[in-house]
Amino acid sequence: MCKKTEMEFSIFMIHQLAKKWHMTPADVYHTLNKTKILDDYIIKYYDVLHTQGEMALVEDISDFVREKGIAV
Repeated sequence: MCKKTEMEFSIFMIHQLAKKWHMTPADVYHTLNKTKILDDYIIKYYDVLHTQGEMALVEDISDFVREKGIAV
């Protein structure tokens, strides 16, 4: 189970990605969950990721999703 700060950060990132990808937050959540990026990257590395700028994170996660074979 993740901490409150990790959950808040995850929700924030889902909404930022939804804006960038022109998707609903629910669709972004399903994409991140299906690729395991949500648990194995965003939550797992929260301590480092939350110190970076949001645009850099959006681009980083977008690249990561593309590497998993999903077009965004």
